[in-house]
Amino acid sequence: MNNIKKLRFGIIGCGRIANRHAQEILKLGILVAVCDIDEEKANDFANKFVTKNYTDLNEMLSDNDIDVIAVCTPNGLHAEHSILALKAGCHVICEKPMAINVEDCDKMMEQAKQSGKELFIVKQNRYNPPVIALKKILEENKLGKIFSIQINCFWNRDKDYYQNSWKGSKELDGGTLFTQFSHFIDLAYWLIGDVKEFAGYVNNFNHEGIIEFEDTGAVILKFENNVIGTLNYSVNSFKKNMEGSFTVFGEKGTVKIGGQYLNELEYQCIDNFEIVDLPKGNPPNEYGTYTGSMSNHDKVYANVLDVLNFAGTVKTNGFEGMKTVEIINKIYNTSK
Repeated sequence: MNNIKKLRFGIIGCGRIANRHAQEILKLGILVAVCDIDEEKANDFANKFVTKNYTDLNEMLSDNDIDVIAVCTPNGLHAEHSILALKAGCHVICEKPMAINVEDCDKMMEQAKQSGKELFIVKQNRYNPPVIALKKILEENKLGKIFSIQINCFWNRDKDYYQNSWKGSKELDGGTLFTQFSHFIDLAYWLIGDVKEFAGYVNNFNHEGIIEFEDTGAVILKFENNVIGTLNYSVNSFKKNMEGSFTVFGEKGTVKIGGQYLNELEYQCIDNFEIVDLPKGNPPNEYGTYTGSMSNHDKVYANVLDVLNFAGTVKTNGFEGMKTVEIINKIYNTSK
């Protein structure tokens, strides 16, 4: 273990999720510097984690020897900031979603290839114990032929959540499926496969003048393997988050992962099989007045260490990150 290189990290974007990255970085490496266009925010964040701060990414990259940049900026800036970091010779850990259009995803992957650097996309819900168990039994064909899946995402995001924030902006946020529910789209792709047909309806019922896109959607998906999927989502759950669930119906069993954040095995009925002894998962990320997805960033960073020091395999690569963006774009393009 003494021969392991202590990786040098930088963070761009000093918002709430950046705290999770900083906490994990300090466990396995050195946080060299942080960057945010808001000078006060960058300074406060740097003081908290005892490091240098910048308001210009190019300046931070030129001033410091950094191995890995964690991109924690608004969705619409992920591609720009990732590409700058890759060009500077850094590996990149990019928060979800990878970008908000496929063209930007392609540019990120091409730059990673040209630079010879790794591009990690954060999809921490893949590490939830019930999700891992479901992935395993699907690979082992315990459920037989899969008929359909059902995804329900019912959260609360009120006016205060969007106030004085990039969230809600079409240019920087992209849409409710990008910021709130992209993890569910990723799991649909990861567990079931690619999608070939889309139909749906979206509407803004309760956030007129607050956000520039939908707050509710009902979508039907047909996967390449002919599995039918339904996606029902809303940020209008009264006062608090209600549910985040993923249900699979197969010829030999039915499994529902639920809770608010896909962290509970709510139901199982499987022919001659039972999922047992699931380990306790991590708690959700706490953001003051609301909670977010599961805090599995420790596992994301463990993968980074494994890849960069031991030639391991990237758990969620650029192509998989792009597929989430592609599916979301097609949902929006085909919904009325």
